[in-house]
Amino acid sequence: MHLPDGLIPLWQAAIYWILTMIILALYLYKLSKTEDKQKVLINTAILAAVTFAASSISIPSPFGVPIHLFIIPLVVILLGPLSGVAVAFLCFIAQFLFLGMGGITSLGANVVTMGIVMSFSTYYFYRFTAELDDRLSIFSGTFMGIIMATIAQVVILLIAGVATLEVLLSTLVPFYLFVGVVEGIINIFIISFLFKLKPEMVEIAKVGL
Repeated sequence: MHLPDGLIPLWQAAIYWILTMIILALYLYKLSKTEDKQKVLINTAILAAVTFAASSISIPSPFGVPIHLFIIPLVVILLGPLSGVAVAFLCFIAQFLFLGMGGITSLGANVVTMGIVMSFSTYYFYRFTAELDDRLSIFSGTFMGIIMATIAQVVILLIAGVATLEVLLSTLVPFYLFVGVVEGIINIFIISFLFKLKPEMVEIAKVGL
């Protein structure tokens, strides 16, 4: 889902960068008002490293294209949506510098889709279903976060005029439906295990940043 440089017109890329900077500024503001800043920063740094490592691993898929897990939904459920955006931003910079994934001018657009849209979609779908069932809420948050991010990327590519709706719907949507199911199931096991191992993380997840 990483968009490379040169795909999006620069004036559009600038808009996505501005949106990214606004959300990151909001994250830093809320972080400054948080009592335990050090703990939040440590958790964010750890999950950013985990996201960078895990999202760089290729998993074979029946589509013939390897899957790269996003991990951002997991971060959001554990730390909150703004933390998810911050982790996505840090991770995408590292992936570009060390793995050649994504780009610099396209970084804003990538953060908008896989950071902002995915994070807030995950968070609200997770919270909306949290009272029904823990496993359902984890799966629905993860799955819908990935699907909403996919829809956002389709819209961005349509606005950029680089592909038709038919092509995007026939290629991106089926693939990321599959990714959403796989990552949703994986997150159920990981997050349920973490909540049992460290029950205090449930309260952290409820507050979120």
